[in-house]
Amino acid sequence: MVRGCGALGGVARHAMTGPSLRHRIGFAATVVGLFMAILDIQIVSASLAEVQAGLSAAPDEASWIQTSYLIAEIVMIPLSGFLSRAISSRLLFTLSCAGFTIFSAACALADSLPAMVIARALQGFTGGAMIPVCFSTSFLLYPGANRVKISVLISLTATLAPTIGPSLGGWLTQALSWHWLFLINLPIGAVVGITVWLTLDIDRPEPGLLARFDWWGLLFMAGFLGSAEYVMEEGPRWGWFDDREITELAMLCALCGALFLWRAFTRPEPIIELRAFRNRNFLMGCVLSCIVGVGLFGLVYVLPLFFARVRGYDSMQIGETLFITGLCMFLSAPIAGRLARLMDMRLLLVLGMLLFMVSCLWIAQLTALSGFWEMAVPLGLRGTALIFMFMPINQIAFGTLPPAEIKNAAALYNLMRNLGGAVGLAAINSIVTWRGAAHRQHLAEGVGWARPNVQPWLDNLASRIALVQPDLPADLVALRRLQGLVQREALILAYNDVLVLMAMLFLIAIPCVAIVSRPRSGPGGGH
Repeated sequence: MVRGCGALGGVARHAMTGPSLRHRIGFAATVVGLFMAILDIQIVSASLAEVQAGLSAAPDEASWIQTSYLIAEIVMIPLSGFLSRAISSRLLFTLSCAGFTIFSAACALADSLPAMVIARALQGFTGGAMIPVCFSTSFLLYPGANRVKISVLISLTATLAPTIGPSLGGWLTQALSWHWLFLINLPIGAVVGITVWLTLDIDRPEPGLLARFDWWGLLFMAGFLGSAEYVMEEGPRWGWFDDREITELAMLCALCGALFLWRAFTRPEPIIELRAFRNRNFLMGCVLSCIVGVGLFGLVYVLPLFFARVRGYDSMQIGETLFITGLCMFLSAPIAGRLARLMDMRLLLVLGMLLFMVSCLWIAQLTALSGFWEMAVPLGLRGTALIFMFMPINQIAFGTLPPAEIKNAAALYNLMRNLGGAVGLAAINSIVTWRGAAHRQHLAEGVGWARPNVQPWLDNLASRIALVQPDLPADLVALRRLQGLVQREALILAYNDVLVLMAMLFLIAIPCVAIVSRPRSGPGGGH
């Protein structure tokens, strides 16, 4: 404990006087870095078709452009707590930003899918440290009432980035080309990295930790998190344990997970310090962050799929439709900050969860005609709900931790949010497959030959097709049209099922809030 307090001695002085202008500029730069790192998870989601075409990749291979980034980032995030103690927050963030920027250029220059996947993995791994370093810096620099204001800023940034990712990505792809999804990072990354290096000297490194670096722990952690992410991403596509590769990787995940936990609890300097989970507020904050991750990444995944596969929207149209969520998040941030000073943050969190549940149930009335005007109000409500949830969860998780534990805790906290998103996406894919098949079977029974209206409808459609395109087999084309309608409606119903289940998840999670104690707003809750 003496070592940790010594390394944070400068931070203790800031807790009494507040950060200097120089440190505020440095912290603002870390927020921009946080935004870039989270934005790049989703910036390609609305433009995957264009990127896939540019790389001559098959449709089922294009998902690796996102998956490779997530797997690599999810390995780096927990590692960042140890590295920030060993080499300092300033050096770690600067190196992370530099690597992220360099490999963004590599992504833009990629001319094949393998080259893109490798570049995206390196981009996610190097850039992953920016997220927890920004979180830990905010709690180390800003005490008292200022912490609430900064928490609103962090919450807005962390939730706005994946929300506007498809919008920004769609605009860049349509206005310029898909290469600018990555080229846009170059000038911003250079400015952010240089600014942090020149301004954010808030802690001293402990280089002696590097001599005790647990390489076996890193190997087991990478095997555990990497294989877990792969299984969750690819499992729904290949029928989970019906596929040999998925089964083998699941076994590897379990083995590496057990060995990683053994190293974490037996090593004097583990690669990830898990003792923060002994704090009840931090533990429940991580659980709630995991649940919010499902909602944060889940809807940004489901809705672009709906608009692309059902409505036929291009990347620009998808971005324009989803933009209302980001706008309402931005407008709701001052309201969330004001409410946080007037009411118990646990009540604010419950309000946010209820609003998110209502928005999911509202959106879960999708039809083949649903567009911007049908979605505007519930999507705006979702944006407000995310801000109302994310900011209180930050305070709950970190508000009772001592400063010496915040660096490692920030890494664990952000890991849980990303794991929640990964688990949520895997569950969504499985539910869409399962419920889609059930709805197709039910709808197919409803349009069988025994139904009196089916044959007249087919005859009428076939006669119209024969008039327009007499060289086509009109009867077969009509049958294919009917099959397409059944598949489309089954898919819509499956998406609605996913949204209802997501709403129920947040309703079930509300009692978790009763377990936590009221967070303090001082410079670290511990003693």
